[in-house]
Amino acid sequence: MALLHQIQIVSSYPQGWARVICWGWLACLGLAGCGSVASRGINAEGVRLFQQSRYDEALQQFQKAVYLDPKDADGYYNLAATYHRLGVLNQRPSDLKQAEHYYHMCLDQNPDHRECYRGLAVLLIEQGKGEEAFRLLKSWADRRPDLADPKIELARLYEEFGDRDAAKDYLVSALGVEPSNSRALAALGRLRELSGDTLQALADYQRSLEANRFQEGVQQRVAALRSQMPTNLPAAPGSPTPTSPGTTRMVGGVQSWR
Repeated sequence: MALLHQIQIVSSYPQGWARVICWGWLACLGLAGCGSVASRGINAEGVRLFQQSRYDEALQQFQKAVYLDPKDADGYYNLAATYHRLGVLNQRPSDLKQAEHYYHMCLDQNPDHRECYRGLAVLLIEQGKGEEAFRLLKSWADRRPDLADPKIELARLYEEFGDRDAAKDYLVSALGVEPSNSRALAALGRLRELSGDTLQALADYQRSLEANRFQEGVQQRVAALRSQMPTNLPAAPGSPTPTSPGTTRMVGGVQSWR
């Protein structure tokens, strides 16, 4: 249950990438994966406080949650993400150090925690440690060649650093592992759209919607590309129609990068 998956972080992140990663940075600040009823309830209270920008009080709740369930990876991630937010807002290195500590504790409990890898990579880049961010994600990808997520995160990173060809290669590799991964399909469609390959981009977006029709940003891109086509193409699942307009909210690019 991802309660904060649409929080948008406004800070001094590297231009471009941060606007994309903000869709997922706090995705696990919520109830998913908590190990006990008490821990889940305390995490939920922490989320409520976080949403009200009562960060110090939220930290107290998340600390209680991991005390009750020391193996709860999401609880450590919640702590890391909150300290990360505080460190950015207040320019406080001690908070960023705490954030890195809790990101690693999260990965100790769940070595495949996608949002944790993403948050830690962002933190490293903020600190001018881009090479470490690449090593972090490549190590994950090498350890888990059977997962699409590390390849998608590497694609995100390569794109931000200007290497779209490498980004495409990693997305294709991710689809080799999971052919119907909606995130990889929509991200590949976005790159192809940027390169001018409109028809293939549209096909990728439509496949993404077949896998997950609840992607407002992808629906918008399908509608926009279809409006440019000289012929009437079949509508993709979940795409806007005259009787089902959909929304136009789309911040920081296609939502698929969550």
